[in-house]
Amino acid sequence: MSFLNHLCPSVLNLKVLGGIHMPRLVECVPNFSEGRNLEVIQKIIAPFIATEGVKLLDYNPDKDHNRVVVTAMGEPESVKTAMIAATGAAIKEIDMRQHKGAHPRMGAVDVVPFIPIQDFSMDEAVALAKDTAREMAEKFSLPIYLYEKAATVSTRENLANIRKGEFEGMQEKIKQPEWKPDFGPDYIHPTAGATVVGARMPLVAFNINLNTTNLEIANKIAKCIRHISGGLRYCKAMGVDLKEKGIVQVSINMTDYTRTPLYRVFEMVKFEAQRYGAEIVGSEIIGLTPMEALIDTAEYYMRIEDFSMKQVIEYRMLE
Repeated sequence: MSFLNHLCPSVLNLKVLGGIHMPRLVECVPNFSEGRNLEVIQKIIAPFIATEGVKLLDYNPDKDHNRVVVTAMGEPESVKTAMIAATGAAIKEIDMRQHKGAHPRMGAVDVVPFIPIQDFSMDEAVALAKDTAREMAEKFSLPIYLYEKAATVSTRENLANIRKGEFEGMQEKIKQPEWKPDFGPDYIHPTAGATVVGARMPLVAFNINLNTTNLEIANKIAKCIRHISGGLRYCKAMGVDLKEKGIVQVSINMTDYTRTPLYRVFEMVKFEAQRYGAEIVGSEIIGLTPMEALIDTAEYYMRIEDFSMKQVIEYRMLE
């Protein structure tokens, strides 16, 4: 059954196309800087559960990263309402002065991307991101930067550029004229830091684990595969030390899996790891991912010829 059946039709803006009700849908994948305290995480995700017109699809806490990735979808205004309520909960519960984790971060509500899904354009997603950012800034005295498709200047399109320096460095960075926030005060929130909000295409968070404790190896591989360092297009990557597991990880964001497929990244990491006597011991998808991204990989490894998404039962059910 499609998750659309769980969304209350009475609270969705519906358009009738050929006699079929087509809801306007946007996905929101906020990252919050808490991956260990389940009680706090429950408070953060509560608005996505309680708000009509919104479906909480997934939430994925990570203890090493000390971060939770939430995936919600629904009618644009309802998603905005839930996101603002979740922001309030996160700011109340998270103190960035005490926060430590393997993943780069600059705020309690670290990054908030909006992704157009159905009958909702990228331009509309950008407008929604700006409206949400403006309200978050005004309500919580939170400095907010716009990124990706919503960026106001080219240097802010890349999330890594904005987040460089992290929470600890933002106090001085924000004073520089070129890093004045798009919304909110020109100083960081004392406990919640700063937030990045934007609009983008679907992203696949794809991590590959290596059988070594040497973080330098993961960093070298990440540098080799990421686009900014001359690697694969639409690939962002960094090395992460997973202390609890006793291994290191190449943490990857694929910003356009249709142009650079997951199997290509996997094979390149495997090839580069061999240079250092390391091997892949597993991989993981964080949050949700488009079915096509995984089907494409299965097609490659199984050498399936002339495969079509229309051969997938679930896909045909949703047509």
